[in-house]
Amino acid sequence: MNSHGFLLVREEKMHEVGGVVRLWKHEITGAELLSVCNDDENKSFGVSFRTPPRDSTGVAHILEHSVLCGSDRYPVKEPFVELLKSSLQTFLNALTFPDKTCYPVASCNLQDFCNLIDVYLDAVFHPRIDENVLRQEGWHIETDSPDGVWQFKGVVFNEMKGVYSSPDSVLMEECQHAVFPDMLYSLDSGGDPAVIPTLTFEAFREFHAAYYHPSNARFFFWGDDAEEERLARIAGVLAPYERREVSSEVPLQARLSTPRLLEIPYAASEGEEADRAHVAVNWLLCESKDTEEMFVLNMLEHIISALPGSPLRKALMDSGLGEDISGCGLEGDLRQAYFSMGLRSIDAKDAPEVERIMMETLADLAENGVPAPAVEAALNSLEFMLRENNTGSFPRGLAAMFRSLSDWLYDGDAFAPLAWEKPLASIKKRLAGGEPVFENAIRRWFLDNTHRVTVLLTPDVSLAAARQAAEDAKLEELRRGMSEEERAKVADIAQALRAAQQTPDSEEALNTVPSLGKEDLPKNNALIPCEVESCGTLDVVTHALDTTGILYARLAFDLAAVPSRLLPLVPLYARALTELGTKRRDYVELGFEISAHTGSLGAGAVVLPRAADASVVSFLSVSGKCTADKVERMAALMEEILSEPDFDNRERFTQMALEEKARMEQAAVPSGHVLVNTRLNGRLSTVGRISEEMNGVNAFFYVRDLIRRLEEDWESVRADLAELHGLIVRREGVKLDMTADGALLAGARGVLEKLARNLPSRPAERCAVELAELPGAELLSIPAQVNYVGLGLSLKGTGYRYSGSQAVILRHLRMGYLWDRVRVQGGAYGCFARYGRSTGAFTFASYRDPNVANTLRVYRETADYLGNLSLSEADITRAVVGAIGDVDSYMLPGAKGSAAFSRWMAGESEEERQRIREEILATRLADFHDFAPYLASALEKAVPCVLGGSDAEAVADAEGWTKTRIL
Repeated sequence: MNSHGFLLVREEKMHEVGGVVRLWKHEITGAELLSVCNDDENKSFGVSFRTPPRDSTGVAHILEHSVLCGSDRYPVKEPFVELLKSSLQTFLNALTFPDKTCYPVASCNLQDFCNLIDVYLDAVFHPRIDENVLRQEGWHIETDSPDGVWQFKGVVFNEMKGVYSSPDSVLMEECQHAVFPDMLYSLDSGGDPAVIPTLTFEAFREFHAAYYHPSNARFFFWGDDAEEERLARIAGVLAPYERREVSSEVPLQARLSTPRLLEIPYAASEGEEADRAHVAVNWLLCESKDTEEMFVLNMLEHIISALPGSPLRKALMDSGLGEDISGCGLEGDLRQAYFSMGLRSIDAKDAPEVERIMMETLADLAENGVPAPAVEAALNSLEFMLRENNTGSFPRGLAAMFRSLSDWLYDGDAFAPLAWEKPLASIKKRLAGGEPVFENAIRRWFLDNTHRVTVLLTPDVSLAAARQAAEDAKLEELRRGMSEEERAKVADIAQALRAAQQTPDSEEALNTVPSLGKEDLPKNNALIPCEVESCGTLDVVTHALDTTGILYARLAFDLAAVPSRLLPLVPLYARALTELGTKRRDYVELGFEISAHTGSLGAGAVVLPRAADASVVSFLSVSGKCTADKVERMAALMEEILSEPDFDNRERFTQMALEEKARMEQAAVPSGHVLVNTRLNGRLSTVGRISEEMNGVNAFFYVRDLIRRLEEDWESVRADLAELHGLIVRREGVKLDMTADGALLAGARGVLEKLARNLPSRPAERCAVELAELPGAELLSIPAQVNYVGLGLSLKGTGYRYSGSQAVILRHLRMGYLWDRVRVQGGAYGCFARYGRSTGAFTFASYRDPNVANTLRVYRETADYLGNLSLSEADITRAVVGAIGDVDSYMLPGAKGSAAFSRWMAGESEEERQRIREEILATRLADFHDFAPYLASALEKAVPCVLGGSDAEAVADAEGWTKTRIL
């Protein structure tokens, strides 16, 4: 069969993807196209290239950014940004891996989907990559004058500085390099900041010419759009090309004959962290194309490490040598899989002991057998995950594309990674026949595998300064090696780049980028079913949606009676319900039971502002999901953790506290903008203050102090847990929320209502929130070469009345003003502005930012920018489309039910949401101008908060900020 120059190679009806899968091959170029035809309205597309790096300049990563900076048909500076401004996209990004670069998009709107594809295809095959693009996205020397201060800048350069400032990121990168010492995975495709400035424009262009050719491309489609249109669209793009041999093969790593140990330094700060090392033991496994063996390894990973009571995780944590598990676990995105695991925050001399514990634990499992409950839990967890296919906000089609590429990219079978029913049935059959599947896998891949590398990351308090000194020395060497004319040219180049960045695209160029119009947008919000029925004192909230036989259920317990002093303990208490054990069974058995009979069961705090007055709505959500036949079992487990918790296990709770501390520290650098935003909101509203106490900087210090209390006064901690439980888990005020199809809701309702009514009756009074005020202007100090720069202000008291136009203004600020000033011109990786319509809190924050003072200046000039803004109707329409895309974000059924419940709890009516939508659609330029004075008034009292290293410290000292050391 031939269609539009594509020859049908293979066709299968595949239950796992809900439709038909066809592999097509373009007869002239040899390009391959995998087409999945099903009824998913969230249509997905991607084009992927094998892009094996030859060095660690990050050329593949920089090119991924750069091809989206203008193309032949779309000659604007950043069509990617124009699409982000004006699309209903459900996914729009590009990703660089160690051996491939992928350009995926998704949208539920067909015209929008086609627009995204057209722009991306022109971008990858016909980019207008000039030297200024390399300078902006990769690296350049920034200076105001030949004799002024010189520094390296560039979006990827600063992004990777952020990566190299995170010990966990460094550990994962070094583990990959160690497992693959003799081939391209030993290089950093993202770019080593010390090497990035050696990338030349010639090498940059040559890399694109070498690999961005249809003969090296794999195209992927998924969803309910017409297949003929898919083929015709790609055929038109490929028409000018001939077949070409592209040397992009990814070789196999030869197996090491003996284990190795590598010691690598990381940048640490003075003080407590200065003596903490991190270790991971790594094994090279099978090729990722071996689908059934990869399933075995996925289950084995669950068995040995997924749960708190999993044997390998438990043995490591019980050793007391470290604070939390390290390593990436099973990594299956490369041609050969590997497994990485160890401990964070150890004494470096204990690294051999960590390895010994791991080997002995694995040997014991192989010799004495994997516990049957662990096998049952692993089987159920994997099968539930596959059948539910819950990819969160990530489109299911793109998740399928990446699974397929695990074999397809290496000239293998594009279908096999998608067809999971057969290998799963085979493994079940092997287990039923008595085959020691997992014991054999442990022997083969761990005990008898000589390709084992232990990576020890050791702290170096001088490394951050040494890196900066080396960078400064390199710049000085370059300066000294130049003539006066050459130095002047460097300054001229920097000035020319700034001028180019500040020159707006012409309206004519902008109009080439396809966009939807207001007439293409739905006039009304999509309604999520939400029925509320009061059954005595119990409110039952149901959402009748097709969940393919899965029940999503939760009990929501009011947190209003929790006193301020116990708020920071709530996240650990929530974990304790499922991770500490019950009076009936210990945490090991409980974890296996939960995994064997549910898709998940856990608890977490939710804090929301009430829509009407920003008062606090806070509840503990105890939620689970299961198939229809397991409803009673899940309800019994819920009742067990709520009615019979065991808070007596001091050793296990101490482990949890150490894990919590380690995870907070681990997230500080990669998620610094989240920490800054939480801190800022803590100054601006009661809701924000409570969130800060549970999840922010104060939570850092609370957990650190809690660890001391666990050593010195365990009884007081146990008493706090018991007090929390008594204040939270009670019949009064509990809400039952369920999402499923009508029949499953009817069948489950009685079981869960009975559970709710069996809860103890414990009346409790609402507690007033009494928390100390946070500092004003503040530096959160960490040993990093990049910053996360925030500014917080309140619109309360300015007279501003919220309008839906605010969503359009924010969209324009994020993707226009802030993108241009902070990212493009400033070199930060990202920047955003957020506004809470109930609380009045307005926050700015940047991500992996080389600047501090300049970024704060940009924030403070926002009101002037808005007040003098000139926008065409087309500009406003683009921002309106993007804002509606945010409002209409695609959600899977479970997420829809959760969103509807949160809206109901916050008192957010559908009438109010519809009013806001209509105001978004009616936004005019006058709304931007009208908002400016209110913002200007609020900016007068704005307070900065910055997470960063030495550069941020210099600003803090000069401005007299409070300094709080985090790491």
